[in-house]
Amino acid sequence: MVSAVGDPALESASGRVPLRRWLGVAAVALGTFSVVTSEQLPVGLLTSVSGALGVSEGTAGLMVTVPGLVASATAPLLPVAIGRLDRRIVLLGLIALMVGANLLSAFSPNFALLLASRFLVGIAIGGFWALAAGIAVRMVPERFVPRATAIAFGGATAANVLGIPAGTLIGELTDWRIAFGVLGGLGLVVVTALLLLLPQLPATDPVHLRTLGQQFRNPVVRAGVLVTFLLVSGHFAAFTFISPLLQNVAGVDAAMIGPALLGFGIAGIAGNFLTGAAAGRDVRVALMVLSVALTAVLVLVALVGSTPATALTLLILWGLTFGGIPVGVQTWILRAAPESTEAATALNAAMFNLAIALGALFGGLITDNLALAAALWFGAALSVLAGVVMWRTPNRDAREHSCGPGCW
Repeated sequence: MVSAVGDPALESASGRVPLRRWLGVAAVALGTFSVVTSEQLPVGLLTSVSGALGVSEGTAGLMVTVPGLVASATAPLLPVAIGRLDRRIVLLGLIALMVGANLLSAFSPNFALLLASRFLVGIAIGGFWALAAGIAVRMVPERFVPRATAIAFGGATAANVLGIPAGTLIGELTDWRIAFGVLGGLGLVVVTALLLLLPQLPATDPVHLRTLGQQFRNPVVRAGVLVTFLLVSGHFAAFTFISPLLQNVAGVDAAMIGPALLGFGIAGIAGNFLTGAAAGRDVRVALMVLSVALTAVLVLVALVGSTPATALTLLILWGLTFGGIPVGVQTWILRAAPESTEAATALNAAMFNLAIALGALFGGLITDNLALAAALWFGAALSVLAGVVMWRTPNRDAREHSCGPGCW
């Protein structure tokens, strides 16, 4: 039976992990890159899509809300539905579905059909996220798990660096439909990489509905999914509308939105790997620092982000802060549930996507009925609550302080 978190048998006598295994982890990261780009691409195209299809910016935000809601339901249910089916086959099918959904988005003649395509994207996102982290850690020995997790989640932050800004730039230079079409082509590359680099990955233990429910008895898993919901929904309540925030509040030129998101994403990758390193020491403390930092950044954007210089500077700090949150929470949860990684990861993936959906939804309601800046205050308030949850959660993982040399 394969170990749930890391397999010592994968390490050679020289202490090295076979290169093919790391390439397999990289293929999973490429998959997370593609699904996160699919989920968040509308953030950079919001103004273009709303204008082309005749809907408000708040309504256009449903392009983020719908796949998030669907993914939040798919993430816990798909591991149950697939039973002992080889996880490699499932990942290939999910990416293929994403390819078809993005091509449908590219050719949608109206907003209703576009939302239908985003529904299909949500299925692919939820299923992939539920399995990806658990698969990545099965590819390497236990002491390399923090690194493998950071690489897998690095695909998500890399989506902010290359995927979303590139999609935004393509949409600006050509048309938003072309951006969705290019993303469909990227999905074909991902299918090829997974097919060539991933070994067969049979289920360790099948996930049952009762297994999911049992995870809530673990106080760290319970706190972790709540922290995910608070931080991610707070972030997306504001970030979904970053393009109109930068243009209408800070006065940033439309041509600068793509480069600004590129800077956000580069900072996010740095935050991802910095948190991955800190996770080898005390991941809970690292997450508490990130929650305080995210609160401060959102408040500062609301108070002083009314000029291009201050807004763009704070956007970089925002990316650095948020970039570490997904890998931080996932590492915290994996350490708390080493024998139930797939079930615990599925719950976290469900909450992550539910948070994206509800964050975007409430952000749209707030921006349509109050003001764009009000979404920033809403996000800051949720970040404060996340910090309180972590502060009140006992640190019960003995390995938090005994990672040892080579864990990162």
